[in-house]
Formats: sequence, structure tokens, C-alpha cells
Amino acid sequence: MSTSRIVVTGIGASSPLGGTAPESWSALLNGVSGTHTLEHEWVEKYQLPVTFAAEGLVRPETVLARPVAKRLDPASQFALVAAMEAWADAGEPDVDPERLGVDFATGIGGVWTLLDAWDTLREKGPRRVMPMTVPMLMPNAAAGNLSLHFGARAFARTVASACASSTESIVNAFEHLRAGLADVVIAGGTESAIHPITMAAFSSMQALSRRNDDPEHASRPGSIDRDGFVMGEGAAALVLETEEHAKARGAKIYAVVMGGGVTADSYHITANDPEGHGAARAVRLALDVADASPDDVTHINAHATSTPVGDPNEYQALKQVFGDRLDEIPTSATKASTGHLLGGTGALEAVFTIYALQERLAPPTINLTTQDPEVPFLLSGSTMPLGDGAQLAISNSFGFGGHNAVVAFATP
Repeated sequence: MSTSRIVVTGIGASSPLGGTAPESWSALLNGVSGTHTLEHEWVEKYQLPVTFAAEGLVRPETVLARPVAKRLDPASQFALVAAMEAWADAGEPDVDPERLGVDFATGIGGVWTLLDAWDTLREKGPRRVMPMTVPMLMPNAAAGNLSLHFGARAFARTVASACASSTESIVNAFEHLRAGLADVVIAGGTESAIHPITMAAFSSMQALSRRNDDPEHASRPGSIDRDGFVMGEGAAALVLETEEHAKARGAKIYAVVMGGGVTADSYHITANDPEGHGAARAVRLALDVADASPDDVTHINAHATSTPVGDPNEYQALKQVFGDRLDEIPTSATKASTGHLLGGTGALEAVFTIYALQERLAPPTINLTTQDPEVPFLLSGSTMPLGDGAQLAISNSFGFGGHNAVVAFATP
């Protein structure tokens, strides 16, 4: 086990707020909503009860070369765009391919490829189904394609733990680097599942907001009148490496990954444990690995999906760890702006958490009307200063299946 600290040297994102990480961060600080009415014929064709979502602002197929984009499902396209940005931002590290790894997640994977192929089979027969269908739809397609693109031979791993997926991938990358399995890892997650079947299915579960007449204000974590989450899409990527490797090549360091915690509720396939024991344990694990106490935490990026049950459950889980101090920690619920990127959401929120530490500024939680007294996080519709001195932040992700993942970052 290496004693080296693990640092972040590159950041990339393609989100509902922008085609790059800096653009996404700037829009977040400015209170922009990435949620809009969907302008697709299939919304009316299938009479979907929810007619809006937070689509990626810049379509990845317009960024990638056409032959590359044609071989990739949209989820893998978003992943490649975000990872290319992160890699360039890190200065394109000169690293032995056998010491370069990929830890890239998704919650659903290539749903567009799968269901388009099913339509082709039904309408035109098996001979018209593309030979690349399986390599495009498989959940590990993003990780595999990133490995090919960057020549990463240490490993190409995929986590699929629903909405906790990409936070868990970042934790895995941290652990793999500490275990000495690589010198540099590209970590993150992606999702492109704004599709009729997923929109219909989540609607059937009563999980989505139904504010069709006011989509920009539909995602409202912490508000007493919240009524469900908003589907989002996109990807985010981090370049992580050992501190020795980063310093040897003179790389800039955004943040230090201090620790991570991954647990399971073993309670229900879709509902959080209402007592929050698994989520609380994940936070404690992250802080234990970081050799930090709850009193050291200066900022929280909450999972906060804007569902009636999920938001208070998260608050109660964190209350077990932080006690009354929880209400004094500047907290951001950034899904108010981005919607919920499912398997990509943790990576995007990790990016926002790192920027918050860098600029010592907690981003706003937009659409906060009357705050629910059962969710009394310290939220604000404006940015909040984090103050001087050392900063330690956690970013939380909780997923269907009872998955809990928490990652802790600190200023360098």
C-alpha cells in the first residue's frame, strides 16, 4: 500500500450547463437552470406524462470526429469528450501505458443503442442490426473506449451502481492508486438515458417532477414543494495520480483526494434506508480514511435529488455524523441546476466540489422556495463563502439498490 497522497490534476465535463468543466461551473455560479422542455417528436408520440429534462448543452457528436462518434453510443460519446478535456487539462501526462488506468462508470449504459437496435430488428429484420451493437450498448463501453483512446493498459474498470456509480469509481481509483496498481487514473462517469422508455418508467414510479409548465424550476432540492427529480445527461472526468508522479512532472494540483467510503443499505431496491445508517457509515468511512473528524468538514455537496423522501433521508443520515453542526456547514444541492445525471452525477458533483474548494465558494442551490423544515441544510440561492484556511469537503451519492458512496476532497 502506497503512502503517497492522491491528487487531482485534470478536470473535464460535458453537462446540461456547458460543454466544458469551466463553462458548467460558471453557469452553476450564475444560477442557470439546465432543464428545458424536450423538443423531440417522441414526447408527443408516446404521450409522455413528463415533457422536460436536462439534456447535455453541447451534443457530443458535434465535438467528436464523425467516424469516432458513429462507433459510440451517446453515453460513450459524452465520456470521451469529458475525458479528453480532463486529459488535456492535466497536461497530457507522460505515463507508462501499463501504469495508466481507467475507472469509468455508468448507471444504465447504452440504452439508445439497445432500443434503436430493437426497433431495427422489428422493422427491418436481423440482417439490418449493426455489427457494433453489442460493443456500443455494453455498460463497460465507455471505460473500454477510453482505454483504447488513451492507451491505458493497467486496467479499464466499470462500476454500475445506479446513481452512486461515478462517485464509487472515483473512490475505486483512489484505492487503486494507493494500492500501487497505477500511477495515473482517468476516473468519472457518464449517462445519456433521456429516452422514451426511461422517461416513461421513472414517471410510472412517480419519481420525476411533473412541472411541465415550469421545467426550469422543476428541480428544487430542499424546498417544501419539491415533487421529484429531473432527468439529466452528460459526463465528467477527473485525472487522478500519486502526488509524487504529479510533482515529478510539474503538474498543477486542483485538490487532494483524502478518502472515500462505499457501503450498502441492504434495505430496498429503490428506497433509501429511512434511518440512514448505510449513508452515515459511508460518510464516516470517508472521514476515517482521510484521518479527519466531522468538525473538519467545511462544505458538503449533497446528493439531494429533489424527491419528497430522499432529501429528508439524506439529512437524517448526515445528522448522525455531524450532529447540530450540520446546519452550519455550507451545503450545495447542484442537481437544482443540472438535473440528475444518474451514473454521471457523482463525477459532475465531484468537479463542482473541487471548484468550490479552489474558489472557496459554495455554489448556489437555485429554485429554493420555502425550505422544508425536515431538510434544514444550510442552503442558499446565492453563493456562500467557505472562508480562509484549509478546506475539506464531501460529495455524496446514493443509488437504487442501496448503494452509498462518499468522497472527500481537500485543498492542496
